[in-house]
Amino acid sequence: MAANKPAFLLVHGAWGGAWIWQRVLAPLRAAGHEVHAVTLTGDGERAHLRRADIGMGTHVADVLGLVDAEELDAFVLVGHSYGGMVVTAAADRMLARPPGAGGRPRSLVYVDAMVPLPGESWSSTHAPDVQAQRLATAAMHDNALPPPDPAAFGLADADRAWLQRRHVPHPFGMYREPIEYDAARWARLPRWFIDCTEPAFPTIAAMRQRVREQPGWRVRELKTGHCPMVSRPQELVALLLEAAAA
Repeated sequence: MAANKPAFLLVHGAWGGAWIWQRVLAPLRAAGHEVHAVTLTGDGERAHLRRADIGMGTHVADVLGLVDAEELDAFVLVGHSYGGMVVTAAADRMLARPPGAGGRPRSLVYVDAMVPLPGESWSSTHAPDVQAQRLATAAMHDNALPPPDPAAFGLADADRAWLQRRHVPHPFGMYREPIEYDAARWARLPRWFIDCTEPAFPTIAAMRQRVREQPGWRVRELKTGHCPMVSRPQELVALLLEAAAA
């Protein structure tokens, strides 16, 4: 890989896994970038590790473990959907490392993702009726959240069927777990938000407004649904490369 091109670390959302990024891996690597995609504990091919006590700390540790194992530094950290919660918390942990220690991101990209404020939890980004519904559903499914019908993501039939086959119940222990981080330190990182607008995913609505009101965000729109790495991979790659080049 080109020495002057940053690596990418891709973090999936709920119900997914590293597999969901497969259509963007080759184009990013062809552009000269090292690319890694992590599967969070309890998701994807690691679904057999799902436990009731999996929390945000578990998923942050998944990201930090890959960063350290691959000796990544000055990389682009990308989070999709729920993955925005994870990359926010993980970035804070990495930015707290001593200067020169390595293992720090150079920028953050939120792909139709959660952008929590300090002290917010995943649940607090949802409307009260959504919170109640998810809590009740998880209680009936061994503290896991079953995947939704991907029809809400605006996918072609074949892609919808692919997600239905691959999605797994998502660990739910972190749903009401607040994220604490140093907002001033986090705000010094270049930050991108990719807003997927057709159809817009309802649970991201507050995030769309937030990034347009907070200073420092570079917002880009994609006219596709909630999973652009599936529905519009080339367009997403172009935006990721733009972020990497900035």
